Amino acid sequence: NLLSSGCVTCNGEAVKKNYRTRLGDVIQVELPEPEPLDVIPTKMDLEIAYEDEDVLVINKPKGLVVHPAAGHWDDTLVNGLLYAKGESLSGINGVLRPGIVHRIDKDTSGLLAVAKNDLAHTVLASQLKDHTLARTYEAVVCGNLKEDRGTVDAPIGRHPSDRKRMTIADRGKSAVTHWEAVTRYRGYTHIRCHLETGRTHQIRVHMASIGCPLAGDWLYGEEDPDLIPRPALHAYALDLDHPVTGEHLSLTAPIPADMARLAPELLTETECASEEI
Repeated sequence: NLLSSGCVTCNGEAVKKNYRTRLGDVIQVELPEPEPLDVIPTKMDLEIAYEDEDVLVINKPKGLVVHPAAGHWDDTLVNGLLYAKGESLSGINGVLRPGIVHRIDKDTSGLLAVAKNDLAHTVLASQLKDHTLARTYEAVVCGNLKEDRGTVDAPIGRHPSDRKRMTIADRGKSAVTHWEAVTRYRGYTHIRCHLETGRTHQIRVHMASIGCPLAGDWLYGEEDPDLIPRPALHAYALDLDHPVTGEHLSLTAPIPADMARLAPELLTETECASEEI
């Protein structure tokens, strides 16, 4: 785009995209001023799991994008937060992600922490980095896991040919997922996951890598809209220390209806050794 608009010159003259550089060329790039982005506050029903003057925890429904990005600029959680909370959100992440400390996928439901000021954002981000902000997920995966618990430690990077997908990659970023079986069904297992890292699609990629993709995961497994029309993944619990008072907060969000109804659908339930929710 910069080349097409004449913002790139070589030896003082505008060049085309196919120009081949030569030794001694002096290339200058002039970056235009960024256009201001207008994120429109939008009224929406937000389920608040916890709120005080520093921290807000939202129970995000499935299908809601967290913040504006290419291809989805409107009707995101951020639009709803701006309508509900106005300027009482951290500004550290800029106009597109005010208050957003961490993210969950569009089709993942569950708890998401939001910072209402910069101090809270800084402390929560630090907790996220040193794993004292703990996230627990519930998922239903295809297949019967032989063990009652395990760990997937495999780096994740962008898929080389499909930009919508992530994959296990030697040069990817470190990613660690701990899982434990909660309930076994015929051909499926309800698991609980604890994350050490927060890579894009981490649980989906890791479980698919051991042959047990999430039920309903059209990207990494097989789509089954009759069973569940989205990956069966829910951000069930958040444990954190309050960024100002230091009080420990332990929050949970009930399993949503589309995942809860999987139990009778999957038949022949047998309990695992671990506690069932």
